[in-house]
Amino acid sequence: MIRILKNLFQMMDKFKGRLYAGIVFSLIGNILGAVPVVCGAYTIRVILEDVNGVARLEKSYVFLLTGAIAGSILLRWLLSYLRATKQDSIAHEVTAEQRLEIGDILKRVSLGFLQKNNTGELNTAVTTDLAFFEVQAMNAINSIVDSYIFLLITILFLFSFSPGIALAAVLAVIISSVGLQMIEGQSRKNSPVRQESINEMADEIVQYVRGMAVVKSFKQQGAASAGLFRAYKKSRDINIKMEKNYAPFDALHRLGLYLGTSAIMLITALSAIDGRMQLPMAIMMIVYSFIMFNSIEAANNSLHILEMLDTVHSKLKNIEDTEFIDKDGKEIAISHYDIAFREVSFGYDSREVLSNVSFLIPENTTTAIVGPSGSGKTTICSLLARFYDIQKGEITVGGRDVREFTCDSLLKNISMVFQNVYLFHDSIRNNILFGNPNASEEEMIAAAKAARCHDFIMALPGGYDTLVGEGGSTLSGGEKQRISIARAMLKNAPIVILDEATASIDPENEHLIQQAISSLTHGKTIIVIAHRLATVENADQILVIDEGRVTQKGTHSQLMGQEGLYRRFINIREKAEGWAIGQL
Repeated sequence: MIRILKNLFQMMDKFKGRLYAGIVFSLIGNILGAVPVVCGAYTIRVILEDVNGVARLEKSYVFLLTGAIAGSILLRWLLSYLRATKQDSIAHEVTAEQRLEIGDILKRVSLGFLQKNNTGELNTAVTTDLAFFEVQAMNAINSIVDSYIFLLITILFLFSFSPGIALAAVLAVIISSVGLQMIEGQSRKNSPVRQESINEMADEIVQYVRGMAVVKSFKQQGAASAGLFRAYKKSRDINIKMEKNYAPFDALHRLGLYLGTSAIMLITALSAIDGRMQLPMAIMMIVYSFIMFNSIEAANNSLHILEMLDTVHSKLKNIEDTEFIDKDGKEIAISHYDIAFREVSFGYDSREVLSNVSFLIPENTTTAIVGPSGSGKTTICSLLARFYDIQKGEITVGGRDVREFTCDSLLKNISMVFQNVYLFHDSIRNNILFGNPNASEEEMIAAAKAARCHDFIMALPGGYDTLVGEGGSTLSGGEKQRISIARAMLKNAPIVILDEATASIDPENEHLIQQAISSLTHGKTIIVIAHRLATVENADQILVIDEGRVTQKGTHSQLMGQEGLYRRFINIREKAEGWAIGQL
């Protein structure tokens, strides 16, 4: 418990002044909770003295005691307000910073990290886990810290008042602590399992929703939802098992406190009968025995929450401790943009994708990369952008090894248009401006016109302010691709990577897009991954990749004059592009 509280306090270290002030306010408020009981006992005492003729009950006593009770209530309200203003926003502020930090971390890790950690797990870390921390952290800290400090002060007071009653309270706390310790142990064992089930549910939900079109088209709703239902059932079974495991230890924890209350009542009653304690004081102690353990009684829920918070903390810590791919990188500015691969080898896990690849791309030239599916074409572009680090060899841009750059300083030189276009659930305007947030309206529209998407955008109900669905789901493939080209054009980087940039463009617009790309990439270093002859034949050089190796290199005319994969590839493409239904 202490270790977990220490971890949570470290997370909130930036706000520790406010955190400690809130704890003090809460503690004083709890102590003031005893004032009405004390005043009640004193009231009974003066009433008995008045009845027995020992002393006369003055009205001033009544007003004084009522004022003390009212004052303690008002002061508790004020302290509660001060605690809320100091503490309640801390978890929200920490959570906001954590989300921003995770976002920054995910930008600087290898894409291998994103492949090893499934989408559902990362999604729950940023949403469900941090939301749980946001709601529960401060309540759990206050409940645990306040209750134990308050009980410690109470027991110290009882020792000065009645050692027997104090010992009864200590024994009650010991029995209760044994139960709480067992609850904590169960929580420590079950929390990771519960977290795993939450991650699994999130992952299954993401897959089910994303694959809905495929599910419906193949009429496999039952098969597709089987994994989702299994995840739901697993989560239900785990939570029921956890509750059953907690029940006996929670009963022990509460039994200790109930026995403590009973013991205090018994000792108090015997002391009053023997004349060692005045009746008003005995009444006060009996009443107080019913409330002094209230805060500890609720601590089992807080301990359970603490363990779950610890699991969340560990998960976030694992993300934060992920090694940045550019941890040793520097902000580097380069003056020329030639690209060189020298004996580069790379693989995903144990599968080698590229083997001793070497080539040079001179500045301000166009290089086309062709080859069979899975040969390593896209991997070459990913390594150049340093989405992954190579295992062997060297990649340089402007004469500098890409491993010397920070990700931001490297990627500001590169614009990319991916084969699988992703648009954010935002306006078309903001999706285009993602390439250059500081661009003017005129510059954005000019890029859209050059990418041949201005006309269809203006035909939409909201024009550039039209919201696109997640991933651009409300637009056609060709429309999404043209918007992504406009985004890359607006960035105006000196190096442009086009990964099948015209793959989803309809034939009517393809030549317009080719013209737009040619004019707006003039004077830049271009890398094109393409299968279409029109995209490839005008390149300054063509690299033929097969099974992770550069098997041919040259211009279109040079390679057509050689026997090899390129000529076979072009012949097949020409036949495919000239195919018509009438030939059947």
